[in-house]
Amino acid sequence: MEAGVVSVILILVALEVILSADNALILGVMVQKLPVHLRRKALFYGILGAYVLRGLALFFAALVIQLWWVQVLGAAYLLYIALRHFLKPEEAHAPPPLEVSAAQFWKVVAQVELMDLAFAVDSVLVAVALSDKLWVIYTGVFLGILALRALASLVVTLLDGYPRFKHLAYVVVGLAGVKLLVGGWDKLVKEALHRPELAVGLDKEAFSFLILGVLLLGSLWALRKPAERTA
Repeated sequence: MEAGVVSVILILVALEVILSADNALILGVMVQKLPVHLRRKALFYGILGAYVLRGLALFFAALVIQLWWVQVLGAAYLLYIALRHFLKPEEAHAPPPLEVSAAQFWKVVAQVELMDLAFAVDSVLVAVALSDKLWVIYTGVFLGILALRALASLVVTLLDGYPRFKHLAYVVVGLAGVKLLVGGWDKLVKEALHRPELAVGLDKEAFSFLILGVLLLGSLWALRKPAERTA
């Protein structure tokens, strides 16, 4: 295998992890509403769906890149749950149920898939920009999703063990919502309305690094106070 191909794959994996740090956090937050014993199962199906959706998204890259409304819908949902967490703590902070119906479980999985589809647009843009070899793109992105699964599992553990981490998580969820909303708006005005002068022109990579910085600094604060252990 050529060194250049290996480097592209490694770059794709790294970018997938960096750009999806907020995605991993969102997955962890979303499965928190399920009983503890079902959370990892939901993550498994969520990541399995991520492989399918990313694969289809890459195959139909030209079409997916134009799906501004998917990003707007995803942004609206993320901003909603972030605001609810801080404005209605009695609802957002309610303990998870001990059991849920199959319909409730699959509803959460479907929400996870919707979020992944929204974030898949950025993933496709980055991947296509770096290489025109389909197998290289698939390899890099799919390895990145595997790393995303590990990150999401870590998030679930942190949310259970460190109460402050949940507040940090919802701050990042809100920032991710802003990123998706601006991205969807820019696609709308450029490709549907043909009014590029109305675009915000957000540097998504820079904004992703901002989110990553908030996450890293916030983690130092959150990890200082673990959950109180009951006797």
